[in-house]
Amino acid sequence: MRQPTFAGESFEIHRKLTRREIFLNEMDQIVPWATIIQAVEPFYPKPAGAGRRPIGLDRMLRIHFLQHWFNLSDPGVEEALLDSRALRRFAGIDLGREPVPDETTICKFRHLLEKHELGDRLLEVINKHLEASGLRVGTGTIVDATIIHAPSSTKNREKQRDPDMHQTKKGNQWYFGMKGHIGVDSRHKLIHSAAVTAANVHDSQLLSDLLHGKETRVWGDSAYTGQREVILKSAPYAQDFCNRKGRRNHPLTDEERGKNRTKSKVRAKVEHPFLILKRIFGFTKVRYRGLEKNGTRFFVACGLANLYMARGKLLRAS
Repeated sequence: MRQPTFAGESFEIHRKLTRREIFLNEMDQIVPWATIIQAVEPFYPKPAGAGRRPIGLDRMLRIHFLQHWFNLSDPGVEEALLDSRALRRFAGIDLGREPVPDETTICKFRHLLEKHELGDRLLEVINKHLEASGLRVGTGTIVDATIIHAPSSTKNREKQRDPDMHQTKKGNQWYFGMKGHIGVDSRHKLIHSAAVTAANVHDSQLLSDLLHGKETRVWGDSAYTGQREVILKSAPYAQDFCNRKGRRNHPLTDEERGKNRTKSKVRAKVEHPFLILKRIFGFTKVRYRGLEKNGTRFFVACGLANLYMARGKLLRAS
């Protein structure tokens, strides 16, 4: 058996980049760090007196984004940074010179974003960056919502479920949690609007919040049937392309079913952002109590999902 080598990274001639390292290298290139830092900096603590200086904002943002990409808790990302050289390189941490920020520091930074409602601000900054890169939001919007689960157990300190979360029935199954609502550009599949509610709020109640006002077409599933007046009020020039829904004594005709299938070819694009949020980023369950905290997480995740979807074009342009 060969003895393990103690050579440094620069001597590992047989090493190759992992998929994680390739992903992090790509995201490092396309995230608009300067504009994001500019948006958060007014709220970030400034060094004062002879006390300990706060950790650099750039590093804290990088750690926060790692939490989103790899679905890590505050203590989880601290441990992952200690364990993974790829994550430390992305965050700019050299263990020979400085320690990894502890979970309390990471938690306080997350609370700062929540306190100043910077989640939707970061989504806005990222979308402006994408627009400047040629990915402009068009005149077609697809709206949809997804359920994000929350713990239904009462085995906790308060002996009760999260009061901001509620249950809803979908099909024959009951779910407890919140809903993430998004408005997606029908061409680029980028999320331009987002909102969160308890799970028992009907999808159509957030329709006006998901339209930017310049639409000429709006797509949605049958949950948005009968919302033409709401659409026209928010987007006066928009046509209603939401799927039609049959009733007990008035089923859909063959022609209406055919139209629904045609609309669904466009409407299905909204599932791509949900796939990234829930399958790639792992945002299938809430991590915190309350809509405010989970809403901030949802808005930041939507912005990062947009960058993930647009990474090919952004890398070619760089």
